[in-house]
Amino acid sequence: MPFRTKGASLAVLAYAEVAAMSLWFSASAVMPALREEVALSAFQQSAFTSAVQAGFVAGSLTSAFLALADRIDPRLFFTISALVAATANALILTVDPTSPVVLVLRFITGACIAGIYPVGMKIAASWAKGDLGLLVGLLVSALTFGSAMPHLVNGLIVVDWRWTIAVTSLLAVSSAVAIRSAGSGPLMTVGARFDPGAALWAWKLPALRLANFGYFGHMWELYAAWAWLGVFLDASFRLVMDEGAAITWARLATFATIAVGSAGAFAAGVLADKVGRTMVTSIAMAVSGICSLTVGLFFGGPPLLLIAVCLLWGVSIIADSAQFSASVAELSNRYLVGTMITLQTAIGFLLTLVSIHLMPVFVDLVGWTWAFAPLALGPAFGIWAMLKLRAHPDSVKLAGGRR
Repeated sequence: MPFRTKGASLAVLAYAEVAAMSLWFSASAVMPALREEVALSAFQQSAFTSAVQAGFVAGSLTSAFLALADRIDPRLFFTISALVAATANALILTVDPTSPVVLVLRFITGACIAGIYPVGMKIAASWAKGDLGLLVGLLVSALTFGSAMPHLVNGLIVVDWRWTIAVTSLLAVSSAVAIRSAGSGPLMTVGARFDPGAALWAWKLPALRLANFGYFGHMWELYAAWAWLGVFLDASFRLVMDEGAAITWARLATFATIAVGSAGAFAAGVLADKVGRTMVTSIAMAVSGICSLTVGLFFGGPPLLLIAVCLLWGVSIIADSAQFSASVAELSNRYLVGTMITLQTAIGFLLTLVSIHLMPVFVDLVGWTWAFAPLALGPAFGIWAMLKLRAHPDSVKLAGGRR
């Protein structure tokens, strides 16, 4: 039986998100170790992450077109998605790591996450009562920590990269069990009729369009940074310490950089409900954009200094994420919240396919010193969009009029 109270339901939901989202970077986290075992091209290395992104986009667009997040019981949708994703992830252990089958399995994993992340957002939003920013911030905190989890497992279990795949698959199974106990709040709506034109509202309404633009700028930076941070740190640390220490420090520093974003997302959620969503998102993007421009300047420098810069980047780069979803939820028809959030994330993740695959090109052209700098274009665009939204009359719908 699901819990009836808000606190217990959200606690279960947070755990389920942490456990399920550990699948996202399960293969990417083991990349340095995998490269020592098999030969992987730059494209294959990027594809370990981008295949998940592509799957998520395909799954999200399908879900948005069919309005699945607003027509199916969210706990059932989440459960099935988590179990299929866990199975696909575990099957990686049965094939050659260089086989195209791995990318197919990663694609399936991503497609199933479309039934986990946006659906979790909808469940969290159903409990909102003047604290929507906090609730979705809590959920993104869980997502962020879950995304970092493979790097922790990989850093602590150094015997074989296969253990990371196995552990994250088991975590996803546990999420499918846990979500059955998460209750839905009084604002939950299920059973919306199928309307293939519903997704167009994301572009018809100017305020909603600007909120989406802000999210797209944010996403241009986020996953390219997360996907390549471990490789960047590994290469930097190898210049100043022995190989064994460099590998371990890179894994743990990557985990810390991504995981610390949980605190950023939670704090931003609290602030956004009090001072406004457009203000919080703009400040967060300004800080993360500056970090993108400057983090490469510390490449090969003192490890602790580089880690400190990365931690600041980790806090700011995800702090704004939940507030774009909250903005869409507040600007949308309440019966289409699930669809609008799903569509937003689908297009945002589509952009990540470009930035993730451009990173090796940037490294070849300008080296690690400036490779992350082009990612700052995303936050710059996002700040413009959110400031435009702040000036729009419909912005009074955000955070109880605090914009």
